[in-house]
Amino acid sequence: MAMPRRIKVDFGDVFPYGVFAVSEVTLLRDFDRSSKDREVQAVDEDSGLLVWTVDVLDGDPAARKADRQFSMRIAAKVCPSLPPPVADLPFRPVEFEGLTATPYVSENGAGRARLAWSFRATGVRAPSGRLGGKNTAPAGGAS
Repeated sequence: MAMPRRIKVDFGDVFPYGVFAVSEVTLLRDFDRSSKDREVQAVDEDSGLLVWTVDVLDGDPAARKADRQFSMRIAAKVCPSLPPPVADLPFRPVEFEGLTATPYVSENGAGRARLAWSFRATGVRAPSGRLGGKNTAPAGGAS
């Protein structure tokens, strides 16, 4: 049996409390092809699309400190736009489309290994429903 390297996952299953953008979307630098004088953007090896990144905060109150904030990679032709901010929230709630997860083994400084996940998406949008008891849908949208 052949398992795909990237496993398709449903956003709501992985992030039931949602995620919040804590940075702007920026290009992901290809460190192997870039030089001090010339920055080269990373390209997704499967799709050939440019790779962008945004720092996000997992809304799950039970998430481990080491897992709460991470960078989401987005493969897209052009820089994705974040949805507008939501009033009374310190961070911008977002939902990722075309989400995949890639498992890998991560080691901490004490030499202990653990299973970790790398996430990648194909797009970003405003959440389609309620997160953490707050309605995050745009005015007139679904709740």
